[in-house]
Amino acid sequence: MNTAEGETLFRRLDYRFSEFTLYLQSLTHKSYVNENAAEAPADNERMEFLGDAVLDFVVTELIMERYTQLSEGELSKLRAALVSEPTLAAMARRLELGEHLRLGRGEELSGGRDKSSILADALEALIAAVYLDSKESAGIREVTRVVRGLFRERIEQASGPLRFTDYKTELQELAQKRFKERATYKVMAEEGPDHDKQYEVAVFIQQREYGRGRGRSKKESEQAAAKQALHDHFGEPSAAP
Repeated sequence: MNTAEGETLFRRLDYRFSEFTLYLQSLTHKSYVNENAAEAPADNERMEFLGDAVLDFVVTELIMERYTQLSEGELSKLRAALVSEPTLAAMARRLELGEHLRLGRGEELSGGRDKSSILADALEALIAAVYLDSKESAGIREVTRVVRGLFRERIEQASGPLRFTDYKTELQELAQKRFKERATYKVMAEEGPDHDKQYEVAVFIQQREYGRGRGRSKKESEQAAAKQALHDHFGEPSAAP
């Protein structure tokens, strides 16, 4: 991939990279590195980790600025929904990020360019790349501008009829209220090859299992487990479909 091939995405993102290698790494899935180690020595997982933290910080600032009347708990729910895997994956699809991913052959054949977990992770990594590329000259300002552009519509919709569902936050609040304990999650099983893995996750409160969920990522499975726990043990219809 060369700079010209990234031009369309640069325009959609409203950011032009000075260090093109950061951009490339942010879109490099581990399956590509496994097959092309000499060309691509690093995947985007560490950048995803950083991007997750950057997004949390910037989105928190944006929603506090926009919703001065919301409580800390309400802000936490809104942030969790805005940076959730489904929301990030939808945003990545709007950017057509899948077209620019570097995937291994197996992941390519299994439809990796449209997998929500891969798209959400790549968007987080891309945000990290913007931050790393611009921090020397602009600090947090430039990545804040980019994130504001990406999230503006979603943040505004939050004041209207659109409702967000974050089962993990909902369960955590109930667990703290009723048991003075946090809900914890454990991966019980993993099935399938790396490019098409399925996870089964259980949620525990006071060492008792309350629910299980399956999904194509740990985050998705944890949400499913929390949803089942809310439905089966707390009598919560759990918000919005």
